[in-house]
Amino acid sequence: MPNSEPNSEPNSEPNSEPHAQPPRARRFARRTRAMEASAIREILKVAASPDVISLAGGLPAPESFPLDLMPGLLQAVLTRHGAAALQYDASEGFRPLREALAPHLAARGVEATAEQVLVTSGSQGALDGIGKVLISPGDVVVMEAPTYLGALQAFNPYGPRYVQVETDEEGLLPASLEAVLARERVAFVYAVPTFQNPTGRTLSRERRIQVARILQQHDTLLVEDDPYSDLRYVGEALPPVRALAPEHVVYLGTLSKTFAPGLRVGFCVAPAEVQRLLVIARQGVDLHTSTLSQALAAEYLEGGHLDARLPATLDLYRPRRQALLDAFERHLPEGFRWTRPDGGMFLWVQGPHGHGRPPLDTERLYQRAVLRGVAFVPGRHFYVDGDSPAARASMRFNFTASEPEILDHAVRLLAEAIDEELAAQA
Repeated sequence: MPNSEPNSEPNSEPNSEPHAQPPRARRFARRTRAMEASAIREILKVAASPDVISLAGGLPAPESFPLDLMPGLLQAVLTRHGAAALQYDASEGFRPLREALAPHLAARGVEATAEQVLVTSGSQGALDGIGKVLISPGDVVVMEAPTYLGALQAFNPYGPRYVQVETDEEGLLPASLEAVLARERVAFVYAVPTFQNPTGRTLSRERRIQVARILQQHDTLLVEDDPYSDLRYVGEALPPVRALAPEHVVYLGTLSKTFAPGLRVGFCVAPAEVQRLLVIARQGVDLHTSTLSQALAAEYLEGGHLDARLPATLDLYRPRRQALLDAFERHLPEGFRWTRPDGGMFLWVQGPHGHGRPPLDTERLYQRAVLRGVAFVPGRHFYVDGDSPAARASMRFNFTASEPEILDHAVRLLAEAIDEELAAQA
């Protein structure tokens, strides 16, 4: 008699599920191999703990935000522009803001009509657009060493080959730039000439003139990133390189440091053929910067609020800068050096390295410092190649987001961590 029991093999069941198949390997674009999470953003996650004093992020002080003006600015925007402030708008930018930015730029030494101003989603949005329209895989991009980490993040997916120019306390060395341009065909040079991120250094007037001449001589573009020049605490303003070689400079700026970073309003002035491509490139990304954010920024500029409030912001930051300098002098051990910038948001500390002694490893130091309750950014993240002893022994600190007494306490905690780390290396 045939077996009347159902077949015990699972696949013979009429309603059985097929064997699970392994998930197919995802196919991502090759450019994703060059995409990494921001080291600073990852550090900020740790530093966000209420038990940690963070000197890591480049954050403006919340006290500098014009909270008292925002209801009036919003009401003025809605009264003046109505539904247009909430509507799609031109990729080039909201016309009233471009008109307001023209005199703002002129005060910096950048001559541009409203038609020549492109509004971007922060200057970071412009950096991505620049990578998209100016970098082909393998192209040479010239960078300072160290340089702004956000620029590396924006450019990396487009596959450049980086060449570093040497720097000193006055910024990049023109002779080094000239040597690079003489031997390399480059896509562009990227620099932050004024209160550089991460070092706070400023390119001297004489060197700006030299750099402008070198750019013209080699017919090379400079991407001049200028987010900090309004934050000058001592000394006299210097002309942007754009003022000295306008056809060879793509000039970037932002209102994030002097209005509100969350509104994401930046701006760009570039040679006409570059500007045209930047407009086309951003149409496939975000169409345009938030119309409401732009309208608020226009009211802020047109009403004279930025000029009126900037002195108070400088008065807020100036003693914080000095407090951090004093704290370094008071607490850091022998063998450490630091920058003394005239403005901006950052100080750069160089720890001991070389001379027959093991270099300080600031990534290990960071772990010790966080346990003690203070955070900074290890300097190696600001280098194309961060494995040199000098890079590994460096650190970046922000002073704008903390009160003077907090800064002193944080550096005292840092010094304790440094003593512990140096003792462990001995």
